Amino acid sequence: MKARELDRRFDRGEDISEHLDVSKARRPEQEQKRVNVDFPLWMIYRLDREAKRLGVPRQSVIKMWLAERLEQAS
Repeated sequence: MKARELDRRFDRGEDISEHLDVSKARRPEQEQKRVNVDFPLWMIYRLDREAKRLGVPRQSVIKMWLAERLEQAS
């Protein structure tokens, strides 16, 4: 199928998923990269307390707070 036909079907709201190869699809700048950060114990305790309150892992609290702060800074 040519790109124009695929575009037409998409624009009409048709399901085109069978024509897509998403095996190597990626979201730009959404790849994960591991970093190591050292925190003082008092921060760990407070992070753990907040994580427990929210019912999420500590890492999720850190990511959420960093994302919020970065959004505010931009």
